[in-house]
Amino acid sequence: MPKSPFEPTDPPDNSGMRKGLTSYGDQGFSLFLRKAFIKGAGFTDAALDRPVIGITNTGSAYNPCHGNAPQLIEAVKRGVMLAGGLPMDFPTISVHESFAAPTSMFLRNLMSMDTEELVRAQPMDAVVLIGGCDKTVPAQLMGAASAGIPSIQLITGSMLTGSHRGERVGACTDCRRYWARYRADEIDVEETIDVNNQLVASVGTCSVMGTASTMACIAEALGMTMPGGASPPAVTADRIRIAEQTGAQAVQMARERLTIDKVLTPAAFENAMRVLLAIGGSTNGIVHLTAIAGRMGLEIDLAALDRMGRDTPVLLDLKPSGQHYMEDFHAAGGMATLLRELKPLLKLDALTVTGRTLGEEIERAGPGFRQDVIRPAANPIYPQGGIAVLRGNLAPGGAIIKQSAADPRLMEHEGRAVVFENIEDLVTRIDRDDLDVTAQDMLVLKNIGPKGAPGMPEAGYIPIPRKLARAGVKDIVRISDGRMSGTAFGTIVLHVTPESAIGGPLAHVRNGDRIRLSVARREIALLVSDEELARRAEASPVVEPTAERGYRKLFLQSVMQADRGVDFDFLRAAKMVGKAPREG
Repeated sequence: MPKSPFEPTDPPDNSGMRKGLTSYGDQGFSLFLRKAFIKGAGFTDAALDRPVIGITNTGSAYNPCHGNAPQLIEAVKRGVMLAGGLPMDFPTISVHESFAAPTSMFLRNLMSMDTEELVRAQPMDAVVLIGGCDKTVPAQLMGAASAGIPSIQLITGSMLTGSHRGERVGACTDCRRYWARYRADEIDVEETIDVNNQLVASVGTCSVMGTASTMACIAEALGMTMPGGASPPAVTADRIRIAEQTGAQAVQMARERLTIDKVLTPAAFENAMRVLLAIGGSTNGIVHLTAIAGRMGLEIDLAALDRMGRDTPVLLDLKPSGQHYMEDFHAAGGMATLLRELKPLLKLDALTVTGRTLGEEIERAGPGFRQDVIRPAANPIYPQGGIAVLRGNLAPGGAIIKQSAADPRLMEHEGRAVVFENIEDLVTRIDRDDLDVTAQDMLVLKNIGPKGAPGMPEAGYIPIPRKLARAGVKDIVRISDGRMSGTAFGTIVLHVTPESAIGGPLAHVRNGDRIRLSVARREIALLVSDEELARRAEASPVVEPTAERGYRKLFLQSVMQADRGVDFDFLRAAKMVGKAPREG
């Protein structure tokens, strides 16, 4: 009598369709039932005996950044089958920056939970994570890091650029530039309608070095994508070929049991930090890297990041720090060209999803060619890394400034605080003609931190007050406990920690207080005595925001501060095991 294919094996097999069996109290029956149902979709035993590769389907009518998801899934499936695996796509939450209220950051942790739990719950030997829009890639890497199985990231890719009256334009640095011109009465309503039709020329993520492009580059620097996976635009054949290669590599990873913890090491995070600095990347990248590292039990050392920034120049000539767009970066060789230039600063022995080290992948990419998008280290766009970490009595836990996109004349500045208590106050007063403000002042916006908004919205890019904009003012120092888009520019201090909503010093700043910003000294200081701040705190105690029910209640009870990645406390690794980069 033949042995039943549904009985336990010796040694035990926990792969393929046998993985994570539903609990019915009888493992043989669990497998029998699972196979019966999947065969209802037309699968044969031969197909079901292959390595199972999960593919996250994050396509959504609300997410044009993922508008090419169907084509990517088809290509990944082709790669999986060519390599002898069984592809199984499944839906997860899809989060788009412009379509999520109150903010996409509010939903990032939820998407990470969705990803983690579905990867855990369903049988798969490896998973392909398809993401692109700002919070989707970090959410997927966070979830996969916690789930622990072999995982590989596939970026959806950037959009193409458009043309407005002979000028090349692309989302979303040019979105902000044209909106600022409209606010300053430099262009009329008709022109804003015209340019609105040209800023996003195809599906895909923002074509500048915003958060989406930053996370694409970081994912490749971490070793989590196929080589060259960061830069191909969404609608190109190169992007489809990367998708096919990703599917095939996922099968290889499953066979070799190349789990994510072997890739997401302290060395990998150090490489990602170097790349973040060298590309003039989004300040959001720090928050996301911190959250991903926290899932692996690692703390991101912000002081070390700042030290690294002093000898890591900005090399990528891409908006908003430079002039080019992502399709130009791809034509210039993409990440291979950048990594080749950064090679002396990288941890070359870090393992990647290919099973080879980062150093080996750089060598395999060849010698490079002449181009003008990625600068040599001897001729950088900016002499230091794009991001600096500030500290002082206004931000005991730290704050961030994107120095490569700031006005050099304002980076050593002392001014009077013009305070807005929250977003509603900002909206009500920012454009009033009687607003008491000059170009030498500092705009301060409170209560847009992780708990304050909630969800730490990208409102830190406070608009220039209309009366100043009309007078030709293009930049002013702005300070908040919130975030700003990586596509934005200006002298803007962000992520002030602790946030005002939990009683951080920012909560007690008043109109007329003097504030000193010194990027050279890495200082953000409120020129008010500790005794006066203590009196203000006692006179106006802060009541932390709460909610009665639902995800909002969970968020407010569990979310951590910016220096902990704005992750939920219960989602971090149970034990922190070290720092990235490693001490010493």
